[in-house]
Amino acid sequence: MSYKKILGAIRRADVDFDLISDGDRICVGVSGGKDSVLLLKALHQYRHIARRYDNKEFTVLGIHLEMGFPGMDFSSVRAYMAENDIPYIDYPTRLYDILQLHPRRNGTIDCSLCSTLKKGAIVKAAKEYSCNKTAFAHHADDAVETLFMNMVHGARIATFTPAMHLSNTNMDFIRPLVYCFEDDISRTALQELQLPMVESTCPNDGHTERQEVKELLQNLYRKYPQARKNFLNSLANQEQLSLWCRGGDWHRTE
Repeated sequence: MSYKKILGAIRRADVDFDLISDGDRICVGVSGGKDSVLLLKALHQYRHIARRYDNKEFTVLGIHLEMGFPGMDFSSVRAYMAENDIPYIDYPTRLYDILQLHPRRNGTIDCSLCSTLKKGAIVKAAKEYSCNKTAFAHHADDAVETLFMNMVHGARIATFTPAMHLSNTNMDFIRPLVYCFEDDISRTALQELQLPMVESTCPNDGHTERQEVKELLQNLYRKYPQARKNFLNSLANQEQLSLWCRGGDWHRTE
């Protein structure tokens, strides 16, 4: 998938899930990884497509939460955004200090707490800069992995939605990359566009339950290549949803 096709996939997601409206000011959370850096660049470019085909204007601002992990240098990302006239800021936080004060029982960082704190911090930053929506770089593989994690750990057939509204903060969250697979994002960001990237120094990186599910699915995809797209398509295939119904109308005619 080329950069042009990435932009096309963003447009498809926008049309299918009504992600962006005229007048939006969108904060893009920038972690420094390939996904979020590409999303910021692509959404900045997508403004021209939305203006031309949908007659809607919106603005984009990249916000990097300075977590406090040691050794993370965002100077290359900052320079790239400045050179390409893409609005971007580094937003200071004390998140790492807080996480160190509340570790898990084994002494490692609590990923669930980290996710909650980051969500609160990015909403706070977005509002300070007058943004009404926050865009995350979750992609198609993330959606399928979340589906499996919810089934394994929560007995729930559920994943995140492409768009959602947080009523307690009055903030909309959107995920414009839901039709893009991680391999395509990697090739586009690193090979075609040669975007700057910042390696995470989080001590939990690569040692999470999500990583285990990712590896399980990769093994499955090697044996059944069609499964990757089928899993993604199944997330919106409500017409063929068939689950058990306790105490309900179970007399189904085949």
